[in-house]
Amino acid sequence: MSEIKILVEGYAKPTGGDSYKASPTSILIKDSGKIILVDPGASRQKLLNALKKEGLETEDIDIIFLTHYHPDHLLNIKLFDNVDIYDGSTVYRDDEEFEYSGNIPGTNIQVVSTPGHAYEHVSLLVNTKEGKMCVAGDLWWWMDGAKQKIDTESLLSLKDPFAKDKKALLKSRKKILSMADIIIPGHGKMFRVGK
Repeated sequence: MSEIKILVEGYAKPTGGDSYKASPTSILIKDSGKIILVDPGASRQKLLNALKKEGLETEDIDIIFLTHYHPDHLLNIKLFDNVDIYDGSTVYRDDEEFEYSGNIPGTNIQVVSTPGHAYEHVSLLVNTKEGKMCVAGDLWWWMDGAKQKIDTESLLSLKDPFAKDKKALLKSRKKILSMADIIIPGHGKMFRVGK
């Protein structure tokens, strides 16, 4: 079984006009002897403080995984030297690229294509003692202060003003709701499916 820890809970705060203060939920996964950081986010200090609280340094991370390429999800990759960066199909190591499919290589973590919010968006399915958890990136996300409704109808109809393909987003949401027991959204609180 894998272990998942939320290091930084995602937030998205309007700061006036079309401006936001945002960083996603940054997740630590321990699986098959590897320490994986998913969506390292944009707040340098919050991430470093969270790693320190876990007794970890940036050098302890084996893999950085990106659910998609929006800057609020990836700005902190600059904190990690000599760490492989993974997306949904490719490993980036310095100036080399290696393709893969299925699970993150060497782990039991399933990579699932979930386009809609972004064309390249992927989610991770992880077997834990709490059930099958989905690290969903921005498949779902809420602005700070918004009521987080988690009934199926509300989850499927949740508006995403930044979605690149609304039909694909709906299809991806349905797929993940049928596969996961617990969902960790990109911005907002973790929730159990069907509760």
